[in-house]
Amino acid sequence: MTRGIYITANDKVIEQAIALLKSIRFYDKDTPVVLIPYDDNYHIIAKKLNEDFGVTVYPDLDFIERLSIKLQSIFGEDFFARPNQFRKQACWFGEFDEFLYIDTDIVVFKKIVDDLNYFTDYDFICYDYQHKAGIRNVFSQKVIDDQVFAESELRDMFNGGFWASKKGLMSEEKIYQIFEECAENIDYFDFTYKTSDQPIINYMILKNVEKRFNLAHEPEKNPGNWAGTSHFQQNGYQLIDPSNNQTLHYLHWAGIKIQPGCPYWDIWKHYRYLGETVPDDGELIKTETGIKTKVLQRVKKILKGK
Repeated sequence: MTRGIYITANDKVIEQAIALLKSIRFYDKDTPVVLIPYDDNYHIIAKKLNEDFGVTVYPDLDFIERLSIKLQSIFGEDFFARPNQFRKQACWFGEFDEFLYIDTDIVVFKKIVDDLNYFTDYDFICYDYQHKAGIRNVFSQKVIDDQVFAESELRDMFNGGFWASKKGLMSEEKIYQIFEECAENIDYFDFTYKTSDQPIINYMILKNVEKRFNLAHEPEKNPGNWAGTSHFQQNGYQLIDPSNNQTLHYLHWAGIKIQPGCPYWDIWKHYRYLGETVPDDGELIKTETGIKTKVLQRVKKILKGK
């Protein structure tokens, strides 16, 4: 049995990816990590992550492209704000028997692959408090009115940036079938805030995977993990949830630009520059997706042989 981690990224999020991989490797030197390219602009980040952290690129790029195009076409070419998010569906068909998918706007505070130990009892694992905010960003009121899901099932809603499952649990044909079912019931979903994959994958799991578990429902109540939560307390370069005095497993800046002044900026900056000279905030360049430094320019020069 093999275990590993998948990420999706392109050159635009190279800084976030470096921070994530440095945090992963700080606690775990060995677990393999595979990059699923978000689009064709991935060669710089692939080179950097391979050389520094041993990250490899998903080997069947033609399959990713075919899968992505097919899933997008089911809804119509212009329906989704970010259709390339569906490339992460390639996780079901990759090299790992058990896998964890992680967005790049995350840093971890432990050997995060150990959370897969729950697979002795479950086929799908997530870990967040998405359900606490209600069904917004996932479903519309119609799923309640039409009794598509029971209230107990809606407690299993999750953020699409952190989840884990098993290879082969979904077939390619099954995924297409689920997407077609969703396309026929558009009014079940909330795409108001430009979410793309999150409503669909929630429907997919809640409808088709019975043995699922959200670690947030542990009896001892696992700590939170969203950077928009203001009450976490810093302990070195980890965070403690004072509601249960437990160390967070990870921190996710979902919906928050990672840049000077953002919540828990010093935590992200610490992991991003582990082993490097830490720049002053004034040296960092703000972009639409957060921040960047000169690493992009340096790697471009290497690729060009300069």
